[in-house]
Amino acid sequence: QVELVESGGGLVQAGASLRLSCASRRPFETYAMAWFRQAPGKKREFVAGIRWRDSSTYYADSAKGRFTISGDSAKNTVYLQMNNLNPEDTGVYTCAAPPPGWDEHYDTSYYYGRIYDYWGQGTQVTVSS
Repeated sequence: QVELVESGGGLVQAGASLRLSCASRRPFETYAMAWFRQAPGKKREFVAGIRWRDSSTYYADSAKGRFTISGDSAKNTVYLQMNNLNPEDTGVYTCAAPPPGWDEHYDTSYYYGRIYDYWGQGTQVTVSS
């Protein structure tokens, strides 16, 4: 069973930075990993993703220029560096990974939660104004 564990969340002021981490308790196979977030009263949304084969990265418009996703494909560990945070970034950040398979479609499907089978429990990020 895949267990993804996130860490690094916290309470910060607007303009601050946080670095989230996500690691698996056990080795598993996947071709990508991603971060999603859910703000209070809102639907879960894609934030950033990375495809291991070529290290291609994908970002939501709200994350472009401020967030950077990186990771270690050998360990299926992923990070999210978040800079210049604002109150709209508040939410529970969860990492996710799809099951093994073809990765060619990731270019057009990375933002769909349904392609990810493995999810962590999430880490809370709160940004005060």
